[in-house]
Amino acid sequence: MSIEAIQQALKQVKYPGFSRDIVSFGLIRGLDFKDGKASIQLAITTSDPKVPSQIKGDIEQTVGGVGGVAEVDVEVAVSQPKAQAAGPAGSPMSGQTPIKGVKRAIAVASGKGGVGKSTFAVNLACALGQRLGRKGLNNAVGIMDCDIYGPSVPLMIGLRGQPEIEDNNIIPLENFGIKVMSMGFLVGDDSPVVWRGPMIMKTIQQFAQNVNWGDLEILVVDLPPGTGDAHLSLVQTIPLDGAVIVTTPQPASVNVTRKGARMFDKVNVPLLGVAENMSYYRDPATGDHVALFGEGGGRQAAEDLETAFLGQVPLNPAIRQGGDSGIPVVISDPDGVEARVFFEIADKILESLG
Repeated sequence: MSIEAIQQALKQVKYPGFSRDIVSFGLIRGLDFKDGKASIQLAITTSDPKVPSQIKGDIEQTVGGVGGVAEVDVEVAVSQPKAQAAGPAGSPMSGQTPIKGVKRAIAVASGKGGVGKSTFAVNLACALGQRLGRKGLNNAVGIMDCDIYGPSVPLMIGLRGQPEIEDNNIIPLENFGIKVMSMGFLVGDDSPVVWRGPMIMKTIQQFAQNVNWGDLEILVVDLPPGTGDAHLSLVQTIPLDGAVIVTTPQPASVNVTRKGARMFDKVNVPLLGVAENMSYYRDPATGDHVALFGEGGGRQAAEDLETAFLGQVPLNPAIRQGGDSGIPVVISDPDGVEARVFFEIADKILESLG
């Protein structure tokens, strides 16, 4: 039995709502083991009273199961986030800084991959841009592609090349009036990004603070699936005004969606709603809706999460073709059924944001 064995056990304790452990967060301030008693001291910055008690209970259960440990004593020092430059309530982080020139930032997230989240994010951004353009707010929407390992936004919005540097700031590329920053602009098409968490965090910080976004009404942040380093880095770096959760109808997607969405509740990021993608296939001959992946999953997820159900995006080759060609369906066929759904969702989000 050794201190190292207890440390390994502590690495199994996750911070509530995250996939990252309390050791990597740097919450452990002291650790001792003597005569069968493990003494552990933690320091946590949070305004959520449930977080310290949950972590304490998880530690007692996990370390108590280590052979040779007869007693576990956990001391938790809790401090409130600072009034300024503080992380979201309930998170282990501080140091948020609003992005210069950006009025609102919303995340588009999903619990699992393969639900068409990036396709949804690109079309949503274009729909928001069109709606704001009617109000005289042109070039008022941007996309920050935080899917570091698999950036697909550049392809879907028809952008290639490398951004320019001006006064030590990156100038985002732009198409259809949408400003875009993505790791896809910085690496080759066939170059894998093999990074650990700290590099991801640094990149997202640079996207937020070292990109000249100009004046934006809304920045859409496309997150990778799950609840990993990119999500942690984002909520640590910038304050989010809300999150949109994308799912597909089938239970396998909905179950994971609920778990992923509750991460935002843990960090006090409001849910703007759930959108159901690939909801149905519309037979072009008859107009009938065929539920290829089941029915009702998105609406049920919204009810379980006590948030709005934003709408159903059909499964249509036109949406896929728009992503492959770099011309989103909202741009190529703004009067089509698919585009109208995105516009309706955009209207609901704008209303939620006030």
